[in-house]
Amino acid sequence: MASWINSLRKTGSISVIIPPNTQAETIKFNKDNWGSMARFGLFIVGNEAVPEAEWWAMAPPDTSIHAARVTASAPWAGWDADRKLVTLAADIQRGAEQFASMRLSAAVIGHSSSSFLGGKGWDEAIIKALQNILGTELPLSTNGLDCVAAAQASDIRRPLLVLPPWFGPGIVAAGTQYFTDHGIVPAATLSFDPGPEWHNVAPQDMYPKGLGFEQKVEPLCQQIADACPAPADGILIAGTGFRCVAIIEQLETTLGMPVITANQASLWQCLQHAGINTSINDYGRLLSQA
Repeated sequence: MASWINSLRKTGSISVIIPPNTQAETIKFNKDNWGSMARFGLFIVGNEAVPEAEWWAMAPPDTSIHAARVTASAPWAGWDADRKLVTLAADIQRGAEQFASMRLSAAVIGHSSSSFLGGKGWDEAIIKALQNILGTELPLSTNGLDCVAAAQASDIRRPLLVLPPWFGPGIVAAGTQYFTDHGIVPAATLSFDPGPEWHNVAPQDMYPKGLGFEQKVEPLCQQIADACPAPADGILIAGTGFRCVAIIEQLETTLGMPVITANQASLWQCLQHAGINTSINDYGRLLSQA
């Protein structure tokens, strides 16, 4: 018993008391990311690594992130003929059924493209459809609505809208229209240039050819700083599979304006839903101003 106790003294932060009939000592255990404060459900693209990595980097202690992976094409729920109701893709349905028994604090459709291509009203329609499975008590959101809410909370009305290179002209136009419809009118758009080795690859082919796992944040930071127009009052980086949270602080320091990114915005919204007001450093004003 004594040697086991001595080894545990060197670890972790959770304290317990040894049972009766033994000498009372404090035992400490290692952090295990158990979601004792909040547990968040995240619907994400099936072959992406960025969303979970960025959420775990930013998430405060005692919160946990749980992903349902989706392989459906965008939007993840199709409109009916009257554009009043949507039908959930099969893997969204399956993920929601699994989430239903996980005692989540909040959940989010973490897919910018679905919000953009679904268009005005799509976010509300898929939330309503998911409530049939998850119930009305669980706070639900979409990445599109989260980005709008985060921009509004940061007083951003004319952002530089930054998009990943695998977003073709159609999605760029849909994204611009989406934010405009929600009162966030981009001062300009920037599609990140991943380098000359990708210049002969069509946008829709970049991700399948591996660009999602070859993303570099240094040139992204420089391109945004160089492209930011004078009328812009903030930076809005769309795309949950777009690696970018590492540069938020640097951009805010360089440009003197708030920066919102897709995964940052959805984490912020989930924390709001869960009633967690913890100040989070290193990932922008949005999360640091609890």
